[in-house]
Amino acid sequence: MVQPCARCGARWAVQGAPMHWCPRCRGVLLSPGKVDAPPAQRNYRWVARRPDHRTRKAGTTTPAPLGPTPRYTQIPRWGLLDPPPAPTRTPERPLRGIAARRDRLLVVTAFAFVLAGLAEYGRYLILLQNRARLIPGWLLSISDATVLVFGVIAPICALVTAVSLAAWLIEARTIVFTAYGKRDPRKRWSLIAGCLVPGVNLIWPGVFLTELLGADSDPRSRRAVRIWWCAWALSGLLWIAATLWRDASTLQAEADGVSFTGFTNLCAAGFAVLTLWMVRTLEGRDLRGDIRSAHRWVMAADPAEVVIAPVEPGAVAVHDNAEHDHAEHDGAEHDWAEHEEIERADSARTGENAQEEVVAK
Repeated sequence: MVQPCARCGARWAVQGAPMHWCPRCRGVLLSPGKVDAPPAQRNYRWVARRPDHRTRKAGTTTPAPLGPTPRYTQIPRWGLLDPPPAPTRTPERPLRGIAARRDRLLVVTAFAFVLAGLAEYGRYLILLQNRARLIPGWLLSISDATVLVFGVIAPICALVTAVSLAAWLIEARTIVFTAYGKRDPRKRWSLIAGCLVPGVNLIWPGVFLTELLGADSDPRSRRAVRIWWCAWALSGLLWIAATLWRDASTLQAEADGVSFTGFTNLCAAGFAVLTLWMVRTLEGRDLRGDIRSAHRWVMAADPAEVVIAPVEPGAVAVHDNAEHDHAEHDGAEHDWAEHEEIERADSARTGENAQEEVVAK
């Protein structure tokens, strides 16, 4: 025989006389009954009450506020062990994956072109040393290997990065035009061709980026696109010049071509960093990826107030202090002389008065 608690649900074995209060929570204990008694044979029943049944006055009815109409995505299965429905996943676009690796690819491309430029300049130094002395064979092998490896890796990284940037441009244009309630007027194949076809890609990427900015664009974003467009056209001209310079006939021209190729590789690395700055500026971030803080410069209408007194030269200040001290010293001497004259006059008057008293006596 047990007595269940009406508050905490604990069951207490009956030992002797039944108890009235639960030793754990001080709740009311129900009448004794069997532990495994079915509901039909119990001498008590559970009653559900409102949470405010203690504070609500008897006989008053308070209409409960009507909440929103329940909606279910599937047939409800009431219970505590039912797992929540899995959230619906939006299908991922094929271009979004490669566009998300844009920043990492730009950094890798910049490092690859820096190493390619250093390899070219290393070969140029070997050519300078080879004018007066022989170069070991192992050093030439290392130079040829580095020039070949980085000369192949850097253009491949640049091509993959260009594809990533084209995918990012398509995604960015889709997001911007969708926000305006419109559809991108240019086809996807035209965007890809304008960004990747040699010769054509010197003009159209700047046009696509300008259309991406819209009519009410940020001046900093527009300036970044213009700077990038000019640098992109200049880098194309440098690449064409470096390619033509490799066909030089003289040794000196070939050596100068090696040096110029190293210079174009370093310029390509700098252009990769410039591209990273441009795309992050369009996204409202700085070169490091932090959110760019907005500054607003307001022209002051009132005249500036002088808070600190103007600084005077030290010699003038010392001279003024000396003159002031000298004037005070002269004034003190003059006051002292006047004081002595007054005392002499008083003493003389006192002597005359004493003589007059003696004569009178």
